[in-house]
Amino acid sequence: MTLSRTVQRTVLTAALLAGSALAVPATAHAAPLPPACQDALLTTLDKFPVANFTVPDKVQNTMLVEVMGLSEDDQKALTEVACAAWNTWATDNGQAVATDLDTRYRNAAGPACNKFAKSSIATIKKYSPNVPAATRELEKLAKKVWKNSMTKLATEATNADCRAAYDGVKAGW
Repeated sequence: MTLSRTVQRTVLTAALLAGSALAVPATAHAAPLPPACQDALLTTLDKFPVANFTVPDKVQNTMLVEVMGLSEDDQKALTEVACAAWNTWATDNGQAVATDLDTRYRNAAGPACNKFAKSSIATIKKYSPNVPAATRELEKLAKKVWKNSMTKLATEATNADCRAAYDGVKAGW
């Protein structure tokens, strides 16, 4: 697996309800990640087979930095039970989520940053109420990563459309 593929897995998962994307900081853990979290990290992207939806490089990099900077307290949300629940939900719902993301991405206007922001937040809002209760701590962590990332992206964007897109979704879902 290339670094790019790892980053894509991380960002897509964080952008999609978050479950296990937050498993990336394995090297920052004092203890190894639970097996279900390792599995989530390695297989989540495959469970959401998007064809059109794309995560801009700046978003990938910003979210990866946020994930890598999670505190030990934040990382406590990465439990076997939570990741197993995420894995099951992602397997059962991945195709529907991917189809929704692709449709929204194709229909969104403007530059890739806007297409990403609008399609991501709309799909997250649609599907997040259906994610199992066991993943709620992961979702809280994903919301934190999302908000911090979108805030940074909105602040640093040189393109006015991108600035507006990221600013418009930074509150999350």
